[in-house]
Amino acid sequence: MCGTSATDDLIREGRRAADELLEHLGVPVRKAFSVATPRGFDAAVSRLAALLRRLARKSELEAVKQAVAVLDVDWRAMTPAQRSELVRRALARAGGAVHSVHEQIRAPLGRAASDVVSATRSDGRRRGLAIAADFNAVDRRAVAYVVRANSLFVRDEYGRRLDWLGIEAKRVVARGLEDGLGRDEIAGDLARAANAAIVQRSASYWDVIASSFVGESRSLSQISAYAEAGIEHYMLSAVLDEHTTDTCRFLDGKVIQTSDALHMLDRMESSEDPAAIKRIRPWVRERFGEEGKRALVVDRGDGDRSVLAFVERSGVGARDDRGAYSRAVSGRDLAPAGIGFPPFHGLCRTTTLPDI
Repeated sequence: MCGTSATDDLIREGRRAADELLEHLGVPVRKAFSVATPRGFDAAVSRLAALLRRLARKSELEAVKQAVAVLDVDWRAMTPAQRSELVRRALARAGGAVHSVHEQIRAPLGRAASDVVSATRSDGRRRGLAIAADFNAVDRRAVAYVVRANSLFVRDEYGRRLDWLGIEAKRVVARGLEDGLGRDEIAGDLARAANAAIVQRSASYWDVIASSFVGESRSLSQISAYAEAGIEHYMLSAVLDEHTTDTCRFLDGKVIQTSDALHMLDRMESSEDPAAIKRIRPWVRERFGEEGKRALVVDRGDGDRSVLAFVERSGVGARDDRGAYSRAVSGRDLAPAGIGFPPFHGLCRTTTLPDI
């Protein structure tokens, strides 16, 4: 094991030196992600979010341009039916501009997932897990799943943005006509609405996507390593700083069976429906429950809703403080509720540790 670790260190040092040399020569280098520490995780998320934002930007701007071109008309000369048809055509043109974004990001997501899995396996070996250096079958399944699922989520997100634009466009036109606005004024309002729906909504969206993607890739690779090493349970480990949510403070230290997480992956990767994936492994929401207390809630849709715990005392804003909770579900009930592995909410930083 010591010889292997020394070899790994030598390889990593050689790659670092080669990267520095290539950068000095002006050759672009795709750096591997380091996700073992909170700082490394945040850096990986930031870089991936910036890349995805860049890839989508051109298509999003083109979608706004296409929509505005259709909507720049004399609305007073239109019948209500014609106005509805124009909005429909505008959405179709905008949709055509962004319809391939989810496909465009698949290749970089694939590279990112492979980098995260590779870094996670290397970290596991450094920590003494008895696992091979190469990807195993679960790692390969995890990479394929996170790429496919997240591209589906992106596709559906653009559908929701276009739906919102359709509603907003009709409202803008109706209000403009009622207020006696001219063609140019209505066109300006519609352009702003299109930009808000398609471009401005991306300001934080890609941060959430990147964080979820990196977090899920890391979690599945860790679980794969635990299974390979014969570790039957793992523990959830939150970053307990001032920014940590009550959700992750509550889940910190909870123990999950490795087999439960693998079963969850089986179910998720067999679905092509993002809504079904969210029902299998929903995010935790914070809602007000009984007596005005905040509750940590899992909502799988169709009325299937579970309360994980009520927040008696929040630890948000403090370091190393889990807070206090009442009527909390037991650890064995977490997996049936869809709580198997991070991320548990947007921008979640929680990770896992082997429970040895």
